[in-house]
Amino acid sequence: MKCTLVGSRYFGAMVFDALRKDGVEIVRVVAPEADDRLAQAGRAAGVPVSILENPKLVPAGDVPEGTDLIVAAHTHARVSNEALAHSRLGGIGYHPSLLPRHRGIAAVEWTLLEGDPIAGGSVYHLADGWDAGAIAAQDWCFVLKGETARELWERALAPMGLRLLTQVVRQAARDGVLPAQAQDARFATKAPMIRRQVSLTEARSPLTSVVVTAIGADRPGIVSQLAERAREFSANWAGSRMANLAGQFAGIVQFEVAAENAEALVTALRGLEFSGLRVAATKCEAKPAPPGARMVKLELAGPDRPGIVSDLSRNLAARGVSIEDLHTEIVGNGQASGHVFKVRALLAVPDAISSAALQHDLEALAAEMVVDIALGEQSANA
Repeated sequence: MKCTLVGSRYFGAMVFDALRKDGVEIVRVVAPEADDRLAQAGRAAGVPVSILENPKLVPAGDVPEGTDLIVAAHTHARVSNEALAHSRLGGIGYHPSLLPRHRGIAAVEWTLLEGDPIAGGSVYHLADGWDAGAIAAQDWCFVLKGETARELWERALAPMGLRLLTQVVRQAARDGVLPAQAQDARFATKAPMIRRQVSLTEARSPLTSVVVTAIGADRPGIVSQLAERAREFSANWAGSRMANLAGQFAGIVQFEVAAENAEALVTALRGLEFSGLRVAATKCEAKPAPPGARMVKLELAGPDRPGIVSDLSRNLAARGVSIEDLHTEIVGNGQASGHVFKVRALLAVPDAISSAALQHDLEALAAEMVVDIALGEQSANA
């Protein structure tokens, strides 16, 4: 059996080793980058390596004539129909879900977000449509309580994929055909990429918090009045709690404003008493950073799941970052999959940790926790 292996990273390299140990001849490796782990494994073994010019497409020229089967192992590139035509048996790939459930790039993450009690893996025929080809082999496993996407992948789904791919290639070599069972599209769900964003921005001047409480007869426009006052002084609406109690409006709002504008904002907010509100506004100086550290604002939002704060605090503590202030809330539509968990925190970050290093660490954490993260850096004397 002669195979062209399209893939990347740890899983691609593991499949490369497993197939070769099983007597399969790998005639070419196709990888996204020259320093990818699979590309390195191919070169070390003396196997020809092709690097994709377009990271989203495998062209016919990357599949040598005489290929019996194309095997895809952790690739985000679509194998073109012309490339499949160069292979006697076409191609197969491994997808870490029980297809047709969770078709898409983030199958493991969506398995956890949807609260699936079981997960699985599928070897499927490469064809038009993402992850929509006929099933060649499939297996399942239980999901452990509190397990992360990475833990589920490493514990069960990656070893499962290695076994299933080897099994199908061995069967194809023996029988000369690939097993095939059509997917039932009625049960298809999508697992699109989950957007993650980490940004570090340095504040031009120290920020001061202004906390205002407002009580008065409820009427349209109260919130608008508060927002207009904040806008006049370039203040940020950082958080609020509002309610209508027995016809009375009651609200608490936290604004963040440049230190030089804080006193003027307090005066302007107190001026709202002439509109019939009882207003109290207090200026709270920003907390200074400990010696050898700087203050960084963290904003985190993502699908709710148990353990987010625990995971966040543990990861930050491991890097020597302390949480000086923390606010959390859950918003949603009453459905488990619709709940969004939001965190706002003030962090004391050691000066020895650069902004680039902190951003890299938090990007990895965001990927693990399936959340969006935004960071805003305050000046050292905030």
